[in-house]
Amino acid sequence: MDPKEAINELMTQYPAFKTLGAGAFHPGLEATLDLAARFGNPQKQLRTVHVAGTNGKGTTASLIAATLQAAGYKTGLYTSPHLTDFRERIRVDGRMIDGEAIADFMERYHAGRPEGDFQPSFFELTTVMALEHFVREGVDAAVVEVGLGGRLDSTNIVRPDLCVITNISMDHTQILGDTPAKIAAEKAGIIKEGVPVVVGEATGEVREVFERTAREKGAPIIFANDSAATAASGEERISVDRSPFGAFATELHGAYQAANARTALTALEELRRAGYSISDEAVRTAFARIGDTLHGRWQTCDGVLCDPGHNEAAWRHTSRYLAAHPGMTAILGFCADKDLGSIVGMLPSGVRYSCVAADTPRAIPAEKLAEMMRERGLEATAFGSVSEAVAAAKKEAAGPIFLGGSFFVVAEYL
Repeated sequence: MDPKEAINELMTQYPAFKTLGAGAFHPGLEATLDLAARFGNPQKQLRTVHVAGTNGKGTTASLIAATLQAAGYKTGLYTSPHLTDFRERIRVDGRMIDGEAIADFMERYHAGRPEGDFQPSFFELTTVMALEHFVREGVDAAVVEVGLGGRLDSTNIVRPDLCVITNISMDHTQILGDTPAKIAAEKAGIIKEGVPVVVGEATGEVREVFERTAREKGAPIIFANDSAATAASGEERISVDRSPFGAFATELHGAYQAANARTALTALEELRRAGYSISDEAVRTAFARIGDTLHGRWQTCDGVLCDPGHNEAAWRHTSRYLAAHPGMTAILGFCADKDLGSIVGMLPSGVRYSCVAADTPRAIPAEKLAEMMRERGLEATAFGSVSEAVAAAKKEAAGPIFLGGSFFVVAEYL
């Protein structure tokens, strides 16, 4: 099978959240376990770190993986979604999986399918592909990011050395539940018997859910936001003010990344306690170079500041940034299944909004989004495409340009 054909099949022939939303989510782990068994149960042959959360799990997973690599471990990293290339999802020591490996996996998958076999989802298939690739590459450890939720997510077939849950906010409520406590219960589903868990940010009933689940599982629990030993701060660029690894500058941008840095540092401290050899220098090196592999997060590209924050919690940070920069142009597009009423309600005046619809069936039409903004008295114009909006902004904008609202919008621009 040709690599391009293999990737095209993956992207078009299997139910994917990008296009179907909740319809692509298969509750339960049976299909993933069946697929994994056909490929020798790779999840049983790997040391892993499992990372869940509503926001920041991609950054946190990337920081942990980069540090393990800097410490001398051959490290796998599985994240989602991708921005510009499917292969971004599966990396070993920062290198994307090559097309030949994808084609080989798909050939073996088809050759081993029994008659009348079930149809896996895109994420079920790619999760097993990633885990098997890590085994075939002989990684020392793999950092595995949850796709959606935790308890029923395909990645929950791993038994990790450490579980990490970054935070909880209202997102994917049609699948995970309509209260923070219900969503927390789904995320807490990654906690395993006796396996330590680091929780980034949790208060009130959400914290109680994590504490109760950890107690039931006999799992030591550490809350990063309780740690007096670790602190990070900054607006444009994050600095680590204190940590078990010292104080140092990072290549993380955006105030919201301070919490992700703190969570990752707390997780790395736990891994060091668990026997991983992680030097202070490895941590500093990884945090200083994270911009080499972590793209799209508060990244300036050709004069446009991009960030894919796409839910209410993310927009609490982004709206404050927009409010502090009156006169800027914000190019925004969202998926229709987000809590758009809450997000639009946060948007400050004094900003010129350019509304777009990313190339996904889940996108809210640009004109409908613009109407929602105008009803709040905001200046909003609908554009036919992301590229058209960017071109107009660069021609007309007197101030800076922000682009975001969805991974799909940032992906189209990049």
